[in-house]
Amino acid sequence: MGVERGDSRMKLTGDEKDMLAGARGRAQQVALQHQLCVAEFFGAKDFVAVSQAHIMADTESLGESGVRWLEEMADADNGRGRVCIPTITDPRGTDFSKAGLLKHAPWMLTLERRAIDAFVRLGVAMTDTCINYQTIQAPLRGEHLAFGDTGVVIYSNSICAARSNFEGGPSALAAGLTGRTPRYGFHLDAQRQATIRLRVDWTPATLNEWGALGGVIGRLAGNYWSVPVVEGLDCAPGSDALKHFGAAMASFGSVALFHLVGITPEAFRLQDVGGERLPVSHRIGRADVLALQRSYAVTDEVDVVVFSAPQLSLYELRRLAELCEGRHFIKPMLAVTSPQVKPDADRFGYTERIEAAGGQVLSGMCFYQSYAREMADANGWKRLATNSAKLVNILGGYGYVPMLASMEQCIDAAATGRLS
Repeated sequence: MGVERGDSRMKLTGDEKDMLAGARGRAQQVALQHQLCVAEFFGAKDFVAVSQAHIMADTESLGESGVRWLEEMADADNGRGRVCIPTITDPRGTDFSKAGLLKHAPWMLTLERRAIDAFVRLGVAMTDTCINYQTIQAPLRGEHLAFGDTGVVIYSNSICAARSNFEGGPSALAAGLTGRTPRYGFHLDAQRQATIRLRVDWTPATLNEWGALGGVIGRLAGNYWSVPVVEGLDCAPGSDALKHFGAAMASFGSVALFHLVGITPEAFRLQDVGGERLPVSHRIGRADVLALQRSYAVTDEVDVVVFSAPQLSLYELRRLAELCEGRHFIKPMLAVTSPQVKPDADRFGYTERIEAAGGQVLSGMCFYQSYAREMADANGWKRLATNSAKLVNILGGYGYVPMLASMEQCIDAAATGRLS
């Protein structure tokens, strides 16, 4: 027996019918009502149980109305509504310990505190990270998830072989409250087959190059339902390289899943993902990757250097600390990591070494989700250097002139004020 919604017929279990009727409380009822609307839009016929949820809910996007909705959800059922599966958060809109440095206005901090309070009352773990697959509980092959951040989703789908769509903030919270999500998209076997076959004739060496290659592939793939399968890499990249590669692909092309033949779990062979039936549509060489990088090299003067989007791993911070030895920065240099990594960076002395050169190590935020335009206006920042292809793709919309370079070039720019 199903529940009629327009022209679709959604199959509900007994538990789901109870939720919809309000027997499990108002919070779960509202959550399931939202999920039924999503299911109808995408043509899902039933739900799939999910084991984790990850919520994108920066207050720059939420605004006053979004935070008020969160508070209403937290107040529902006399404050007894709680998530029923492990539910975590994406980066927040500030690092409270460095809010003065970033010149975040008091109203921004007030909105952040209100959102955090609502999440905590709902039972959400304030992990504040976009690299949870490197730090908290890496998904397993075949595990169904409700993840939000695009970089998190593409890494979890592609490298971990878990299953998630891009879940908007309300949808991810709804999944946390109900323990399920509509079964459509990348939860289905058919959607995970390759749709475009690409051959790479050159293997990147640095993180910015991996990100730029991901950007090139994202542009060629071009849409959310496209699934690239890539041949020709002569080595298996590490976790940080794949992190930048996938995050840029998702940013430039809205891609949620890719396969690397002989590297990623679902594509041990080309035929495992249906790639043998596809012609090679494009060959990608070093010149293509350099062309994307050079398209952002519009000036050599730099106002600020940012390492963010995705947050930095412990090994990225170790490399930054090595590069900072004996340097004195004349331009702001911001390195953004997760609250899980920051204590280890402190313990190993990486934070001290970076900040001795004049840099700043920030925790639990993301540069572009932290009122980037307001930060630019308040600090006089316009020309920005980074090694993140994802970040350069986003920041133009915030009024910056972003430039993509290697970590070494970015550190030199912080010390000289110029990008060579």
